[in-house]
Amino acid sequence: MSTPDAASAAPEAVATPVAAAAAVTPAPGESSVRRGLPRVAGGEPWPPAGTAPASGDVSSRSASPSSLDDRASDVGALVVVQPEASAPAALLSADLDTPLPWTRTVWNGRAPRHVAAAPASARRLPTWPQAIAGLLAAAALGLVAGAAIAFVRTLLSFPFMQDFLAAFPGEYEPAIAVEPGFAPWVNWAHFFNMFLIVLIIRSGLRVRSEKRPTVFWTPRGNQKGKISLTLWFHQALDLLWIINGVIFVVLLFVTGHWVRIVPTSWEVFPNALSAALQYVSFDWPHENGWNNYNSLQQLAYFATVFIAAPLAVATGFRMSGLWPKKAEKLSKAYPVEWARALHFPIMLYFVAFIIAHVALVMLTGFLRNLNHMYASQDAVTWTGFWVFIASLVVLAVAWFAARPLVLAPIAKLFGQVSGR
Repeated sequence: MSTPDAASAAPEAVATPVAAAAAVTPAPGESSVRRGLPRVAGGEPWPPAGTAPASGDVSSRSASPSSLDDRASDVGALVVVQPEASAPAALLSADLDTPLPWTRTVWNGRAPRHVAAAPASARRLPTWPQAIAGLLAAAALGLVAGAAIAFVRTLLSFPFMQDFLAAFPGEYEPAIAVEPGFAPWVNWAHFFNMFLIVLIIRSGLRVRSEKRPTVFWTPRGNQKGKISLTLWFHQALDLLWIINGVIFVVLLFVTGHWVRIVPTSWEVFPNALSAALQYVSFDWPHENGWNNYNSLQQLAYFATVFIAAPLAVATGFRMSGLWPKKAEKLSKAYPVEWARALHFPIMLYFVAFIIAHVALVMLTGFLRNLNHMYASQDAVTWTGFWVFIASLVVLAVAWFAARPLVLAPIAKLFGQVSGR
């Protein structure tokens, strides 16, 4: 039987209760432990007769001696003290009120869209080899451009090319006479087209990159037509762009100004080649947009208005929710994969056209060209420039306002707006 002397012999021991109780003979003057029901049927009451509570002080690293004595007396068990040789002295002397270190192993309950983005300093930056490769690529493009300019200038210096430029100066007289200048409706249509196409490109790129939309729009009476608010904004802009384009084309043919952008002679192709060579050589063709576009401009405007724009509408309509779901034969004849394969390259064409268009406007008589497009006058004044600046301010406001906080109230006028 263990005695309190064993506990005093090991002061740095850990106290544990013994699983099986032992019988203790009560000392003189002490009363025996109260006995209860037997553990087995027909046996004698437990604990056995003559069992006495354990006495003495027991020291423990995790509990006071008095609490251990109380527990031992309640169950009628003795306390055995065993030495813990493997425990270091620093662990035994640690503050027991300090919680042990632990790692959270459960899900934190936050959706992926709430995960904080990586700090800017943690983002991957291009390595030195990548930066050098980029500089070398830019230098190579510059050398190619310089070589192309030198080659074309040399080519145009030959007599046969001088004869070609004389026969095809870059433009031809249209077969149908048209009044020169630009009517105010042309200026307004040009502004709305610029305003809408920029926002369409912005929202279209947002639709492509948006993986988990947070705001949705649902049309009234069609709960299955739920789309993201960004896609609704993109399609709403498309409808306005189509309306503006239809009005422009109708007025173009009503007023006879279609002749300015629709080729009426096969001479357009050699003249377009002549104009292209003159642009590359930086000996540019004569600018006469108030009366007649050169052939390269005419082909570019014709391709944009009558080819690229209808293709953008047709591919966008095929991918939209407006496409009839039950038209199986029509869907089979015009697969949605074709529309997806064409829609993005068409957008790239519009971006390239805008860049080239703005560059040539700035480099071929900036103030005069702005007066043509924004003030309906053929003069070198600042009127068109300030109207152009005002249009940029309007576009910038619309650019920054194109977010759910502003779009949601507008979208609610045409359907239901809901969050995730």
